Amino acid sequence: MDDQKKYARLFNDIDSQALITVGLVLLSAIVLIIVSQRGLNWLASRLHGQVRFRIFALVPLTRLFVLITALAIVTPIIIEPSLRNMVTLLGALGLAIGFAMKDYVSSLIAGVVSAIELPYRPGDWVNIEGTYGEVKHVGLRTVEIQTPDDDLVAVPHLKLWDHAIYNANNGGTSLQCVASFYLHPEHEAGWVRKALRDVALTSAYLKFDQPIIVVAEEKPWGTHYRIRAYPVDPRQQFLFITDLTVRGKTVLSAAGVRSALLPPDATLDARNAAQSTY
Repeated sequence: MDDQKKYARLFNDIDSQALITVGLVLLSAIVLIIVSQRGLNWLASRLHGQVRFRIFALVPLTRLFVLITALAIVTPIIIEPSLRNMVTLLGALGLAIGFAMKDYVSSLIAGVVSAIELPYRPGDWVNIEGTYGEVKHVGLRTVEIQTPDDDLVAVPHLKLWDHAIYNANNGGTSLQCVASFYLHPEHEAGWVRKALRDVALTSAYLKFDQPIIVVAEEKPWGTHYRIRAYPVDPRQQFLFITDLTVRGKTVLSAAGVRSALLPPDATLDARNAAQSTY
């Protein structure tokens, strides 16, 4: 019975005055959040430059401040502010926060692992769960990747645990690029292979100390050729592939080599092959 009385004293006796006070505090918090959000958005919409974005950043911070203040006022009204109750409340709160932030902690631990194993580092071109781009920053919780479309994507380190990390250059300057050509089956394969190799050899972006490989694969709809070569700098990869593709098509067209007419079921295969380049 004594233990039950102790636990019963965790909460104060709630009377009408306490309910009114709690209701007023919550109502005031809601009004303050609405007014602050509308006011800050109104102010930010009339400003320009960095100041505008800083004002927008204050919106969630202001909302969080109002909520914490309201909880700080309401908690002593509902819960008896004794040492035992505060320890019990903080313990339960810590357990809830720990459970809610397990992924955050997992990302921090994975960040330590990434600093040791180095699956990626700034300057690497990586593909993590479909996000491809250059690693710009490796933080404690996330790795920041800048995509070819100039989007900055923050990927949590916890992807290390259960996702494959594709690293195209692995800390070096050698990054293989692939330019694909889909040709009609009626052509001289030996000449096409040599012509595509010459296209790569004459590219201004070619890194000469790396091999050039022309791969041919026969398909039901024609022949799939791939030029595998390396640009001087990994950041030139898209310029390099474009140069190979444009000049390769020009050479093949001038020689009368026709492109393949892909049937509907082969179009998807061609797209998947192009995406596998990265």
